[in-house]
Amino acid sequence: MASDHGGGGGCYKRYRQDSSCADDGIGGKRCCGVAPSSGANDDGAGAYNDSCSDGGTGEDYMLESDGEEAEQTQEGASACEEEEQRYIVLTEDVVRARQEADTGKVAEVLSIPAGFAAVLLRHFKWRVGQVQEEWFSDDGRVRDAVGLPADGGLVPTARSPRPHVCAICLDEHPTGRTRAASCSSHFYCDDCWRGYMCAAVGDGVRCLSLRCPDPSCSAAVVRELVDEVADGADRARYAQFWLRSYVEESGGRTRWCAGPGCTRAVEFIGDADDVTEVFCDCGHGFCWSCGEEAHRPVSCGTVSAWLAKNKSDSETANWVVANTKHCPRCRRPIEKNQGCNHMTCPPPCNHHFCWLCLKPAATPDHYACGDMDRPPWLELDAGGKEEHVQRQAKASLDRYLYHYERWAANRASLEMAFRDRSKLERSELEKMAKALGLPATELGFVTEAYHQIASGRRVLRWAHAYGYFLDPERDAAKRVLFDDLQSQANRWLECLHGCAELERKELFGSDGGTAVAAETFKAYRQKVANLTGVTRRFVDNLVRAFETDLPEVVKPAD
Repeated sequence: MASDHGGGGGCYKRYRQDSSCADDGIGGKRCCGVAPSSGANDDGAGAYNDSCSDGGTGEDYMLESDGEEAEQTQEGASACEEEEQRYIVLTEDVVRARQEADTGKVAEVLSIPAGFAAVLLRHFKWRVGQVQEEWFSDDGRVRDAVGLPADGGLVPTARSPRPHVCAICLDEHPTGRTRAASCSSHFYCDDCWRGYMCAAVGDGVRCLSLRCPDPSCSAAVVRELVDEVADGADRARYAQFWLRSYVEESGGRTRWCAGPGCTRAVEFIGDADDVTEVFCDCGHGFCWSCGEEAHRPVSCGTVSAWLAKNKSDSETANWVVANTKHCPRCRRPIEKNQGCNHMTCPPPCNHHFCWLCLKPAATPDHYACGDMDRPPWLELDAGGKEEHVQRQAKASLDRYLYHYERWAANRASLEMAFRDRSKLERSELEKMAKALGLPATELGFVTEAYHQIASGRRVLRWAHAYGYFLDPERDAAKRVLFDDLQSQANRWLECLHGCAELERKELFGSDGGTAVAAETFKAYRQKVANLTGVTRRFVDNLVRAFETDLPEVVKPAD
């Protein structure tokens, strides 16, 4: 995969370590006197050691020793387990089973059909205890609120006991060929019921509140009647609406994953106030507070402002100001799209003028401007402000494009990391394990590396949204620290990505089926694990700084 290694410098080069190393203050080791190696040893092991160049800044880092790496891996695993215990991912089948269990429980306790129980549960936000409490407190009031028969009858659907005229199509139907909802009073033929339900399902989730077609009747149309009459497609959609209602209307502790094509849900089993983002098994992460994709370390407000900026026309307007001039006659904005300076305003104006000085072009041969003075009307009208506004617009546009391009590029890298990890888990890791004669569990370090790559790309992506809103003048000191922190995190992330992908393919082949010596594998595993740990530290440094709004910056005295 082609990759932009900007800031990554010599991350993919092989290095020998000098023995003169000192603690660098970040838990790793800073190494002095590191020189490029002459190449790999005969067995290939020399190509993999514990160093990564900083990309030309004069600093090189030696990564953790075996003991330090193992300790950090254990700490990271404990942190992950703690996070996983705070929420769980539910498949659609699990959600459906829970819904059916709650419905069955209410139906059994209240001795009512399951369709009526579902209507009651939805009315009370799927709270089983509240349904029972309200029902036994005043069942008449509850019946009236949800459309159940007030006389105590609890039949979800009834067939006509005699020939009956359908109140919709006005055709007479024989005994048993028309049906009524729970009211058992207003009978309609199956075709009319089917059309009625099809129209309701087409309106979306409101079909769950469907009532008898008779305008004077509020009897609920429940699941049993829909299953008997509606066609297959409408039954399936109706059932899906009920399933989604169980999550979406249950009080907020369970939410559907918003990942493309994902049908899972996420449920908090701890204190939801302490967690800002969750990650589904499909790989999609989202913010529990605002519902947008996971955006740590920036706030929900920053994300909202950034996304609004991307959708607005403000940058289009900035581009127009920065790259166009106004016709001196009609004031229409004109873009210079060819090389010459002789401009012709489109009809009906048709004014000829010079792009440089904005004076009229006397002849069609006026391609060179000899007079660079400003037109008198500009001096009188704008007093030199037009150029200043144009420069400001250009600077604002450049700043936006700088951050937007990197925001989008990190998203593309994040999606690529997900695809690569999925491909690894589907086939390549199994081939690697077979070629090495090891159990697949011994290759978990590769999957963990890709997990860190994805996490780092997500953080860097939203860091650029934060960076855009730093004022170029007022936040100049913060800007310097921002650039330094994100540059360091990006550099180590590039190192890790190159090692996990490019060097892995060099060693094990593009399909993972090439065997290597045991020492080579051990050295590579150590390098990947070490890079994963160091990358995590730099990304965490970035996260902590942004979450506290870069407090390390000392504001200059007034």
